[in-house]
Amino acid sequence: MGFAVQVGDWCAFAIASAVAYFWRFGEHLTEADTSVLQLVIASSFLMLLISSLVYRAWRGGQLPAMLGRVALAWAITWGLMMTWLVLTKSSESFSRMWLGAWGISSLLLTWVGRTGLYMFMSWLQGKGVNELRVLLVGTGKSVAAIRRRVKASAWTGYKVVGVTPGDSARYLEEAVAKLNPDEVWICQHPGDMRAAENVLHTLRHSTANIRLVPDLTMLQLVNHGVSIVVGVPMLDISSSPMEGGNVLIKWLEDKVLGFLILLLISPLLIAIGIAVRLTSKGPAIFKQQRLGWNGETILIYKFRSMYLHDEGNLVAQATKGDPRITPLGRFLRSTSLDELPQFINVMQGSMSIVGPRPHALSHNVHYRELIPRYMLRHKVKPGITGWAQVNGLRGETDTVDKMEARVQADIYYIEHWSLWFDLKIILMTVFKGLVGKNAY
Repeated sequence: MGFAVQVGDWCAFAIASAVAYFWRFGEHLTEADTSVLQLVIASSFLMLLISSLVYRAWRGGQLPAMLGRVALAWAITWGLMMTWLVLTKSSESFSRMWLGAWGISSLLLTWVGRTGLYMFMSWLQGKGVNELRVLLVGTGKSVAAIRRRVKASAWTGYKVVGVTPGDSARYLEEAVAKLNPDEVWICQHPGDMRAAENVLHTLRHSTANIRLVPDLTMLQLVNHGVSIVVGVPMLDISSSPMEGGNVLIKWLEDKVLGFLILLLISPLLIAIGIAVRLTSKGPAIFKQQRLGWNGETILIYKFRSMYLHDEGNLVAQATKGDPRITPLGRFLRSTSLDELPQFINVMQGSMSIVGPRPHALSHNVHYRELIPRYMLRHKVKPGITGWAQVNGLRGETDTVDKMEARVQADIYYIEHWSLWFDLKIILMTVFKGLVGKNAY
Protein backbone atom coordinates (compact mmCIF):
# COMPACT_ATOMS: atom_id res chain seq x y z
CA MET A 1 0.00 0.00 0.00
CA GLY A 2 2.90 2.34 0.72
CA PHE A 3 4.09 1.98 -2.90
CA ALA A 4 0.61 2.75 -4.23
CA VAL A 5 0.41 5.89 -2.09
CA GLN A 6 3.80 7.14 -3.30
CA VAL A 7 2.90 6.48 -6.95
CA GLY A 8 -0.33 8.39 -6.33
CA ASP A 9 1.69 11.34 -5.05
CA TRP A 10 3.87 11.24 -8.15
CA CYS A 11 0.85 11.12 -10.47
CA ALA A 12 -0.85 14.00 -8.64
CA PHE A 13 2.30 16.13 -8.87
CA ALA A 14 2.77 15.40 -12.58
CA ILE A 15 -0.91 15.78 -13.52
CA ALA A 16 -1.08 19.12 -11.68
CA SER A 17 1.77 20.42 -13.83
CA ALA A 18 -0.05 19.42 -17.02
CA VAL A 19 -3.34 20.97 -15.91
CA ALA A 20 -1.62 24.20 -14.88
CA TYR A 21 0.26 24.33 -18.18
CA PHE A 22 -2.92 23.91 -20.20
CA TRP A 23 -4.63 26.60 -18.09
CA ARG A 24 -1.75 29.04 -18.65
CA PHE A 25 -0.88 28.40 -22.30
CA GLY A 26 -3.92 26.61 -23.74
CA GLU A 27 -1.84 23.70 -25.03
CA HIS A 28 -0.85 20.29 -23.74
CA LEU A 29 2.33 19.81 -21.76
CA THR A 30 3.64 17.35 -24.35
CA GLU A 31 3.90 20.29 -26.74
CA ALA A 32 6.18 22.21 -24.34
CA ASP A 33 9.90 22.62 -24.84
CA THR A 34 12.41 20.16 -23.46
CA SER A 35 13.40 22.24 -20.43
CA VAL A 36 9.80 22.35 -19.16
CA LEU A 37 9.40 18.59 -19.50
CA GLN A 38 12.72 17.97 -17.78
CA LEU A 39 11.71 20.21 -14.88
CA VAL A 40 8.36 18.42 -14.49
CA ILE A 41 9.89 14.93 -14.62
CA ALA A 42 12.75 15.78 -12.24
CA SER A 43 10.53 17.54 -9.69
CA SER A 44 7.90 14.79 -9.83
CA PHE A 45 10.48 12.14 -9.03
CA LEU A 46 11.85 14.40 -6.30
CA MET A 47 8.35 14.54 -4.79
CA LEU A 48 8.17 10.74 -5.03
CA LEU A 49 11.49 10.39 -3.19
CA ILE A 50 10.66 12.87 -0.44
CA SER A 51 7.11 11.57 0.09
CA SER A 52 8.56 8.08 0.54
CA LEU A 53 10.83 9.43 3.28
CA VAL A 54 7.98 11.04 5.23
CA TYR A 55 5.43 8.30 4.46
CA ARG A 56 3.98 6.40 7.39
CA ALA A 57 1.40 3.63 7.30
CA TRP A 58 -2.01 5.00 8.22
CA ARG A 59 -3.58 1.93 9.79
CA GLY A 60 -4.75 3.36 13.09
CA GLY A 61 -3.44 6.80 12.16
CA GLN A 62 -5.20 10.11 11.67
CA LEU A 63 -5.97 11.84 8.38
CA PRO A 64 -4.80 15.35 9.47
CA ALA A 65 -1.39 13.99 10.48
CA MET A 66 -1.03 12.25 7.12
CA LEU A 67 -1.99 15.41 5.20
CA GLY A 68 0.53 17.32 7.30
CA ARG A 69 3.30 14.95 6.20
CA VAL A 70 2.20 15.42 2.59
CA ALA A 71 2.43 19.19 3.04
CA LEU A 72 5.93 18.76 4.48
CA ALA A 73 7.04 16.67 1.49
CA TRP A 74 5.49 19.25 -0.85
CA ALA A 75 7.23 22.16 0.93
CA ILE A 76 10.62 20.44 0.80
CA THR A 77 10.17 19.56 -2.88
CA TRP A 78 9.23 23.08 -3.90
CA GLY A 79 11.90 24.61 -1.70
CA LEU A 80 14.59 22.50 -3.35
CA MET A 81 13.20 23.13 -6.83
CA MET A 82 13.02 26.92 -6.36
CA THR A 83 16.53 26.93 -4.89
CA TRP A 84 17.84 25.05 -7.91
CA LEU A 85 16.12 27.46 -10.33
CA VAL A 86 17.64 30.46 -8.56
CA LEU A 87 21.14 29.00 -8.27
CA THR A 88 21.20 27.99 -11.96
CA LYS A 89 19.68 31.36 -12.99
CA SER A 90 17.06 29.48 -15.01
CA SER A 91 13.94 30.77 -13.24
CA GLU A 92 13.34 33.34 -15.99
CA SER A 93 12.92 30.50 -18.48
CA PHE A 94 9.64 29.42 -16.90
CA SER A 95 6.31 31.19 -16.53
CA ARG A 96 5.77 32.39 -12.95
CA MET A 97 1.99 32.01 -13.37
CA TRP A 98 2.45 28.41 -14.44
CA LEU A 99 4.82 27.67 -11.56
CA GLY A 100 2.43 29.26 -9.06
CA ALA A 101 -0.61 27.42 -10.42
CA TRP A 102 1.36 24.18 -10.50
CA GLY A 103 2.50 24.63 -6.91
CA ILE A 104 -0.98 25.26 -5.50
CA SER A 105 -2.75 22.62 -7.61
CA SER A 106 -0.11 19.96 -6.89
CA LEU A 107 -0.63 20.25 -3.15
CA LEU A 108 -4.42 20.28 -3.46
CA LEU A 109 -4.49 17.34 -5.88
CA THR A 110 -2.11 15.33 -3.69
CA TRP A 111 -4.33 16.01 -0.69
CA VAL A 112 -7.43 14.96 -2.63
CA GLY A 113 -5.75 11.77 -3.78
CA ARG A 114 -4.52 10.87 -0.30
CA THR A 115 -7.92 11.64 1.24
CA GLY A 116 -9.76 9.55 -1.34
CA LEU A 117 -7.41 6.59 -0.91
CA TYR A 118 -7.58 6.95 2.87
CA MET A 119 -11.39 6.87 2.83
CA PHE A 120 -11.41 3.91 0.44
CA MET A 121 -8.97 1.88 2.53
CA SER A 122 -10.81 2.81 5.72
CA TRP A 123 -14.06 1.59 4.14
CA LEU A 124 -12.45 -1.69 3.08
CA GLN A 125 -10.95 -2.25 6.53
CA GLY A 126 -14.29 -1.45 8.14
CA LYS A 127 -15.88 -4.15 5.96
CA GLY A 128 -13.41 -6.74 7.14
CA VAL A 129 -11.11 -6.61 4.12
CA ASN A 130 -7.46 -6.65 5.16
CA GLU A 131 -8.62 -7.33 8.72
CA LEU A 132 -6.09 -7.92 11.49
CA ARG A 133 -7.14 -10.27 14.30
CA VAL A 134 -5.84 -9.22 17.71
CA LEU A 135 -5.44 -11.29 20.88
CA LEU A 136 -5.15 -9.24 24.08
CA VAL A 137 -3.01 -10.65 26.88
CA GLY A 138 -3.63 -9.23 30.33
CA THR A 139 -6.34 -8.15 32.75
CA GLY A 140 -7.68 -5.00 34.31
CA LYS A 141 -8.67 -1.55 33.12
CA SER A 142 -6.08 -1.32 30.37
CA VAL A 143 -7.53 -4.35 28.54
CA ALA A 144 -11.06 -2.94 28.78
CA ALA A 145 -9.85 0.44 27.51
CA ILE A 146 -8.08 -1.14 24.53
CA ARG A 147 -11.18 -3.16 23.63
CA ARG A 148 -13.33 -0.01 23.67
CA ARG A 149 -10.88 1.86 21.49
CA VAL A 150 -10.64 -0.94 18.93
CA LYS A 151 -14.42 -1.29 18.79
CA ALA A 152 -14.85 2.44 18.26
CA SER A 153 -12.26 2.41 15.46
CA ALA A 154 -13.53 -0.44 13.29
CA TRP A 155 -12.31 1.41 10.19
CA THR A 156 -8.70 0.65 11.15
CA GLY A 157 -9.22 -3.04 10.41
CA TYR A 158 -8.23 -4.26 13.87
CA LYS A 159 -10.56 -6.74 15.56
CA VAL A 160 -10.16 -8.16 19.06
CA VAL A 161 -10.82 -11.89 18.79
CA GLY A 162 -10.02 -12.87 22.35
CA VAL A 163 -8.58 -11.98 25.74
CA THR A 164 -6.45 -14.22 27.92
CA PRO A 165 -4.54 -13.63 31.17
CA GLY A 166 -0.79 -13.51 30.90
CA ASP A 167 -0.05 -15.61 33.98
CA SER A 168 -0.99 -18.94 32.41
CA ALA A 169 1.20 -20.28 29.62
CA ARG A 170 -1.27 -23.10 28.89
CA TYR A 171 -4.25 -20.75 28.39
CA LEU A 172 -2.14 -18.50 26.21
CA GLU A 173 -0.91 -21.35 24.02
CA GLU A 174 -4.48 -22.65 23.62
CA ALA A 175 -5.79 -19.18 22.71
CA VAL A 176 -3.10 -18.67 20.07
CA ALA A 177 -3.67 -22.13 18.58
CA LYS A 178 -7.47 -21.71 18.52
CA LEU A 179 -7.77 -18.07 17.40
CA ASN A 180 -4.70 -17.83 15.14
CA PRO A 181 -4.32 -14.07 15.72
CA ASP A 182 -2.36 -11.78 13.41
CA GLU A 183 -1.21 -9.71 16.36
CA VAL A 184 -0.82 -10.26 20.11
CA TRP A 185 -0.97 -7.18 22.31
CA ILE A 186 0.53 -7.56 25.78
CA CYS A 187 -1.27 -5.25 28.23
CA GLN A 188 0.79 -5.00 31.39
CA HIS A 189 1.58 -2.56 34.17
CA PRO A 190 4.84 -0.62 33.62
CA GLY A 191 6.65 -2.45 36.43
CA ASP A 192 5.38 -5.93 35.58
CA MET A 193 8.04 -6.74 33.00
CA ARG A 194 8.52 -10.28 34.33
CA ALA A 195 5.02 -11.17 33.14
CA ALA A 196 5.78 -9.71 29.72
CA GLU A 197 8.93 -11.84 29.53
CA ASN A 198 6.90 -14.97 30.32
CA VAL A 199 4.43 -14.12 27.56
CA LEU A 200 7.23 -13.57 25.05
CA HIS A 201 8.75 -16.92 26.00
CA THR A 202 5.40 -18.68 25.55
CA LEU A 203 4.93 -17.05 22.12
CA ARG A 204 8.48 -17.70 20.94
CA HIS A 205 7.23 -20.02 18.19
CA SER A 206 4.36 -17.78 17.06
CA THR A 207 4.58 -15.78 13.82
CA ALA A 208 2.07 -13.17 15.04
CA ASN A 209 3.16 -9.55 15.46
CA ILE A 210 3.68 -8.96 19.18
CA ARG A 211 3.20 -5.50 20.68
CA LEU A 212 3.65 -4.31 24.25
CA VAL A 213 0.89 -1.97 25.48
CA PRO A 214 1.98 -0.59 28.88
CA ASP A 215 -0.81 0.37 31.24
CA LEU A 216 -0.19 4.10 31.46
CA THR A 217 -3.68 5.09 32.59
CA MET A 218 -2.28 6.26 35.92
CA LEU A 219 0.19 8.62 34.25
CA GLN A 220 -0.53 12.03 32.77
CA LEU A 221 1.03 12.05 29.31
CA VAL A 222 1.91 14.96 27.07
CA ASN A 223 2.57 14.30 23.38
CA HIS A 224 3.17 10.63 24.08
CA GLY A 225 4.56 8.32 21.46
CA VAL A 226 7.57 6.15 20.70
CA SER A 227 10.98 7.55 19.79
CA ILE A 228 14.14 5.83 18.65
CA VAL A 229 17.04 7.35 20.63
CA VAL A 230 20.61 6.06 20.11
CA GLY A 231 19.03 3.02 18.48
CA VAL A 232 16.84 2.26 21.49
CA PRO A 233 12.99 2.49 21.32
CA MET A 234 11.72 4.69 24.14
CA LEU A 235 8.19 5.56 25.24
CA ASP A 236 7.62 9.32 25.31
CA ILE A 237 5.72 10.27 28.45
CA SER A 238 6.29 14.01 28.28
CA SER A 239 7.83 15.56 25.18
CA SER A 240 7.41 18.50 22.83
CA PRO A 241 5.60 18.05 19.50
CA MET A 242 8.08 20.50 17.97
CA GLU A 243 10.54 17.95 16.62
CA GLY A 244 11.62 16.90 13.15
CA GLY A 245 9.34 18.07 10.34
CA ASN A 246 6.92 19.70 12.78
CA VAL A 247 9.54 22.38 13.50
CA LEU A 248 9.64 23.30 9.80
CA ILE A 249 5.85 23.34 9.47
CA LYS A 250 5.46 25.58 12.54
CA TRP A 251 8.30 27.85 11.36
CA LEU A 252 6.72 28.28 7.91
CA GLU A 253 3.32 28.92 9.46
CA ASP A 254 4.68 31.63 11.76
CA LYS A 255 6.89 33.34 9.18
CA VAL A 256 4.41 33.35 6.29
CA LEU A 257 1.26 34.20 8.24
CA GLY A 258 3.15 36.46 10.64
CA PHE A 259 4.63 38.52 7.81
CA LEU A 260 1.29 38.86 6.01
CA ILE A 261 -0.57 39.83 9.19
CA LEU A 262 2.15 42.28 10.25
CA LEU A 263 1.99 43.87 6.81
CA LEU A 264 -1.80 44.24 7.02
CA ILE A 265 -1.88 45.66 10.54
CA SER A 266 1.11 48.01 10.20
CA PRO A 267 -1.11 51.13 9.74
CA LEU A 268 -3.07 50.09 12.83
CA LEU A 269 0.14 49.61 14.81
CA ILE A 270 1.29 53.12 13.93
CA ALA A 271 -2.10 54.63 14.82
CA ILE A 272 -2.31 52.88 18.19
CA GLY A 273 1.29 53.76 19.01
CA ILE A 274 0.60 57.45 18.38
CA ALA A 275 -2.60 57.29 20.43
CA VAL A 276 -0.81 55.72 23.40
CA ARG A 277 1.87 58.42 23.38
CA LEU A 278 -0.68 61.25 23.12
CA THR A 279 -3.03 60.03 25.89
CA SER A 280 -0.52 59.27 28.68
CA LYS A 281 3.13 59.78 29.56
CA GLY A 282 5.57 57.07 28.72
CA PRO A 283 6.66 54.91 25.78
CA ALA A 284 4.13 53.37 23.39
CA ILE A 285 5.65 49.90 23.68
CA PHE A 286 5.85 48.04 26.98
CA LYS A 287 8.53 45.35 27.31
CA GLN A 288 8.42 42.55 29.83
CA GLN A 289 10.36 39.34 30.47
CA ARG A 290 8.42 36.11 30.14
CA LEU A 291 9.25 32.42 29.86
CA GLY A 292 9.44 31.01 26.34
CA TRP A 293 10.11 27.65 24.75
CA ASN A 294 11.84 25.22 27.15
CA GLY A 295 11.63 27.79 29.94
CA GLU A 296 14.06 30.26 28.35
CA THR A 297 13.55 33.93 29.21
CA ILE A 298 12.28 36.09 26.35
CA LEU A 299 11.34 39.76 26.02
CA ILE A 300 7.79 40.33 24.73
CA TYR A 301 6.26 43.53 23.35
CA LYS A 302 2.86 45.03 24.11
CA PHE A 303 1.25 48.41 23.71
CA ARG A 304 1.48 50.13 27.08
CA SER A 305 -1.97 50.05 28.66
CA MET A 306 -1.13 51.32 32.17
CA TYR A 307 0.15 54.52 33.69
CA LEU A 308 3.85 54.49 34.48
CA HIS A 309 4.41 52.87 37.88
CA ASP A 310 6.93 50.68 39.70
CA GLU A 311 5.78 47.28 41.00
CA GLY A 312 9.20 45.93 41.84
CA ASN A 313 9.66 42.19 41.40
CA LEU A 314 5.98 41.40 42.04
CA VAL A 315 3.70 41.76 39.01
CA ALA A 316 0.06 42.04 40.08
CA GLN A 317 -2.58 40.87 37.60
CA ALA A 318 -4.93 43.50 36.24
CA THR A 319 -8.36 43.45 37.88
CA LYS A 320 -11.74 44.92 37.04
CA GLY A 321 -11.63 48.69 37.52
CA ASP A 322 -7.85 48.60 38.04
CA PRO A 323 -6.73 52.25 38.56
CA ARG A 324 -3.36 51.52 36.91
CA ILE A 325 -5.02 51.09 33.51
CA THR A 326 -5.46 54.10 31.25
CA PRO A 327 -8.82 54.72 29.51
CA LEU A 328 -7.26 53.86 26.15
CA GLY A 329 -5.49 50.90 27.72
CA ARG A 330 -8.79 49.52 28.99
CA PHE A 331 -10.09 49.46 25.42
CA LEU A 332 -6.87 47.96 24.06
CA ARG A 333 -6.87 45.18 26.66
CA SER A 334 -10.55 44.29 26.22
CA THR A 335 -10.09 43.97 22.45
CA SER A 336 -6.63 42.32 22.61
CA LEU A 337 -5.19 45.13 20.48
CA ASP A 338 -2.45 45.62 23.09
CA GLU A 339 -1.02 42.24 22.00
CA LEU A 340 -0.49 43.19 18.34
CA PRO A 341 3.20 44.16 18.71
CA GLN A 342 3.88 40.51 19.56
CA PHE A 343 3.79 39.78 15.84
CA ILE A 344 7.26 41.33 15.95
CA ASN A 345 8.15 38.63 18.50
CA VAL A 346 6.81 36.06 16.04
CA MET A 347 9.05 37.34 13.27
CA GLN A 348 12.00 37.37 15.70
CA GLY A 349 11.30 33.72 16.52
CA SER A 350 10.68 34.07 20.27
CA MET A 351 6.90 33.54 19.95
CA SER A 352 4.38 31.79 17.70
CA ILE A 353 1.05 33.02 16.44
CA VAL A 354 -0.64 30.15 18.28
CA GLY A 355 0.49 28.71 21.60
CA PRO A 356 0.05 29.06 25.36
CA ARG A 357 -0.02 32.69 26.48
CA PRO A 358 3.24 33.72 28.22
CA HIS A 359 2.80 34.56 31.90
CA ALA A 360 4.80 36.98 34.03
CA LEU A 361 7.87 35.41 35.64
CA SER A 362 6.48 35.85 39.16
CA HIS A 363 3.24 34.11 38.14
CA ASN A 364 5.22 31.12 36.87
CA VAL A 365 7.07 30.84 40.16
CA HIS A 366 3.79 31.08 42.09
CA TYR A 367 1.62 28.68 40.08
CA ARG A 368 4.17 25.98 39.27
CA GLU A 369 4.04 24.98 42.95
CA LEU A 370 0.25 24.90 43.02
CA ILE A 371 -0.72 23.31 39.71
CA PRO A 372 0.63 19.90 38.63
CA ARG A 373 2.26 19.91 35.18
CA TYR A 374 2.13 23.70 35.04
CA MET A 375 5.58 23.97 33.42
CA LEU A 376 4.61 21.57 30.61
CA ARG A 377 2.99 24.54 28.86
CA HIS A 378 6.53 25.70 28.02
CA LYS A 379 7.21 22.72 25.75
CA VAL A 380 6.22 24.90 22.78
CA LYS A 381 6.72 28.57 21.98
CA PRO A 382 4.25 30.92 23.68
CA GLY A 383 1.61 32.34 21.37
CA ILE A 384 -0.37 35.51 20.72
CA THR A 385 -3.53 33.42 20.87
CA GLY A 386 -4.24 29.89 22.02
CA TRP A 387 -6.78 27.18 22.72
CA ALA A 388 -7.39 28.58 26.20
CA GLN A 389 -8.09 32.08 24.88
CA VAL A 390 -10.64 31.03 22.23
CA ASN A 391 -12.45 29.01 24.90
CA GLY A 392 -12.92 32.01 27.17
CA LEU A 393 -10.04 31.20 29.54
CA ARG A 394 -8.33 34.57 29.32
CA GLY A 395 -7.96 37.62 31.48
CA GLU A 396 -7.76 37.63 35.27
CA THR A 397 -7.11 34.35 37.08
CA ASP A 398 -8.09 35.30 40.61
CA THR A 399 -8.40 31.66 41.72
CA VAL A 400 -6.16 28.63 41.30
CA ASP A 401 -9.03 26.78 39.60
CA LYS A 402 -9.16 29.38 36.82
CA MET A 403 -5.45 29.12 36.19
CA GLU A 404 -5.62 25.33 36.29
CA ALA A 405 -8.37 25.37 33.65
CA ARG A 406 -6.16 27.54 31.44
CA VAL A 407 -3.19 25.22 31.95
CA GLN A 408 -5.28 22.16 31.08
CA ALA A 409 -6.36 23.86 27.85
CA ASP A 410 -2.73 24.68 27.03
CA ILE A 411 -1.67 21.07 27.61
CA TYR A 412 -4.56 19.86 25.45
CA TYR A 413 -3.25 22.09 22.67
CA ILE A 414 0.28 20.70 22.99
CA GLU A 415 -1.01 17.11 22.99
CA HIS A 416 -3.19 17.65 19.90
CA TRP A 417 -1.03 20.10 17.96
CA SER A 418 -1.27 20.15 14.18
CA LEU A 419 -1.20 22.76 11.44
CA TRP A 420 -4.97 22.42 11.07
CA PHE A 421 -5.50 22.90 14.80
CA ASP A 422 -3.49 26.13 14.60
CA LEU A 423 -5.52 27.41 11.64
CA LYS A 424 -8.74 26.55 13.48
CA ILE A 425 -7.60 28.54 16.53
CA ILE A 426 -6.65 31.52 14.34
CA LEU A 427 -10.11 31.54 12.73
CA MET A 428 -11.79 31.16 16.11
CA THR A 429 -9.72 34.08 17.41
CA VAL A 430 -10.92 36.31 14.59
CA PHE A 431 -14.57 35.53 15.25
CA LYS A 432 -14.74 35.01 19.01
CA GLY A 433 -11.36 35.35 20.69
CA LEU A 434 -10.50 39.04 20.39
CA VAL A 435 -12.97 40.38 22.93
CA GLY A 436 -13.42 38.81 26.34
CA LYS A 437 -15.49 39.79 29.36
CA ASN A 438 -12.63 38.81 31.68
CA ALA A 439 -9.97 40.83 29.87
CA TYR A 440 -9.31 43.88 32.04
